[in-house]
Amino acid sequence: MAQVDIRRIFEDKQERLGLTWVAGTGGADKILDSELVNASNMGIIGHMNLIHPNWVQVFSKTEFDYLNGLSPTALDEALTQLERGNAICLIVAGSEYIPQALVDYADRTHTPLFRSPQSSVHLMWLVRHYIAAALADSTTRHGVFLDVMGIGVLITGDSGVGKSELGLELITRGSSLVADDITEFYRTSPDTLDGRCPPLLRDFLEVRGLGMLNIRTMFGETSVRRCKTLRLIVHLHRPPGGDVSKLERLPANASYQEILGVKINTVNIPVIAGRNLAVLVEAAARNFVLQERGIDSMQEFVKRHQDEMERNQ
Repeated sequence: MAQVDIRRIFEDKQERLGLTWVAGTGGADKILDSELVNASNMGIIGHMNLIHPNWVQVFSKTEFDYLNGLSPTALDEALTQLERGNAICLIVAGSEYIPQALVDYADRTHTPLFRSPQSSVHLMWLVRHYIAAALADSTTRHGVFLDVMGIGVLITGDSGVGKSELGLELITRGSSLVADDITEFYRTSPDTLDGRCPPLLRDFLEVRGLGMLNIRTMFGETSVRRCKTLRLIVHLHRPPGGDVSKLERLPANASYQEILGVKINTVNIPVIAGRNLAVLVEAAARNFVLQERGIDSMQEFVKRHQDEMERNQ
């Protein structure tokens, strides 16, 4: 179960959003976890809503105009409704004056109250993405994860099959390294898996005979990426006895692997002496892009043969 606490949200987004902690410091250790979010009907973040509350309630000029127009009794009732909503954090967007009643509410209920100079829409976009990523379902996979021609490609295969050497060659051809050996994948949306490298291994690639290589130092800043969406898996395998004659030459059906419930296109490439695997991986990436655009070379080839057969009949 993934979780994130308010203190971490503040520390991680303080610089980007210009956050200041106004009140409610007693709630710094409040936790938002994936199980709690998935089991409730509350939104992650949104403008102040007393009827359908959000876990993080945002206040802008519109919300303060509403609160300032209430009578003292109505304001107390609104704050009571806000408390019933169990919001774990309040954020004031822009340079609006914060009513003392809201500051007192934050201290009384130990609900962290932040201020940010950012507009409410921009602030909510960034915080929503951050929390969704922090609470995303995650798993790990063994392999080399690369950005190949703009496509997130995970190279898998048995130990010693040549994954890291292939990754190094692709990097020399312009690809970027995301992770070697272990990649952490997070399901950030129903059909999206984002891959990242564990901090301990970041920038490094292990190649047998050479040891650990710092790819960023050797090839520059553009040779590494912090995060990439997984779109394609290339699985390397050695055919028994090195005989490729029995392998299917023209696979009619697409191959997939399922990770965290997301189907990922998979290409199986046999490893034998003399094959230029880097070219094959780049060709697989290009072919995937064409398929995404509705251009399927295999189906085009089959249709051409069917048309020819019908003409001959």
